[in-house]
Amino acid sequence: MVIGTGPGATADLSARALEALQSADVIVGYKTYIDLIKDLIQDRKVISTGMTREKERCAAAIEQAAAGHRVAVVSSGDPGVYGMAGLILEMLEARDQLKTTPVKIIPGITSATASAARLGAPLMHDFAVISLSDLLTPWETIEKRLVAAARADFVIVLYNPASKKRDWQIKKAREICLYYKAPTTPVGIVKNAAREDEEIYITDLSGMLDYPIDMLTTVIVGNRSTRRVEGFIITPRGYVL
Repeated sequence: MVIGTGPGATADLSARALEALQSADVIVGYKTYIDLIKDLIQDRKVISTGMTREKERCAAAIEQAAAGHRVAVVSSGDPGVYGMAGLILEMLEARDQLKTTPVKIIPGITSATASAARLGAPLMHDFAVISLSDLLTPWETIEKRLVAAARADFVIVLYNPASKKRDWQIKKAREICLYYKAPTTPVGIVKNAAREDEEIYITDLSGMLDYPIDMLTTVIVGNRSTRRVEGFIITPRGYVL
């Protein structure tokens, strides 16, 4: 099973995901995500590793499943949105084990929707989700997608916007957005969505870089109809009121 555990709080874990966790005897995941659900898996065998060791975790999960264990690979947010579901399926395919290894993928609340709920209703119309991490995707490809989304006036959700060693991508993304969008376009910034140390900022394109943005932050840039109202961001769907 590949389970989406949502943004972090157990209250945002689906009943189906909770049931799957309780039925597993081996839990595999990134250490930070394991820590978020540690109270739910105290009596289980746990295999955890650090950042950038996704292939190692998936290989361990496949080996445990082949040994007869009921394995849960946990992924924060939704496992099919920049999560572990794709890698598990690809590795099983490479090993010619897709037909012989049962796989269930259980969805979860992803950062885009968790952050949007904290901001109001910024995703009420068409939107694009783009990761600014160029670890696995060339920056040239990311830049083309940013240009296409901004030019088409999508609301844009930015994942992995910045880190200590990688801070220029968010500046470039803002530059691209400013070419196609007004400086007053509303921007929502949510760090640690739905966790204890959550931070929420509502600003605009002109001022967005004045706020803390890191790898735990989701940035939502509105479209030309998005507006700020009484502490909320709203992107109208088009209903006649």
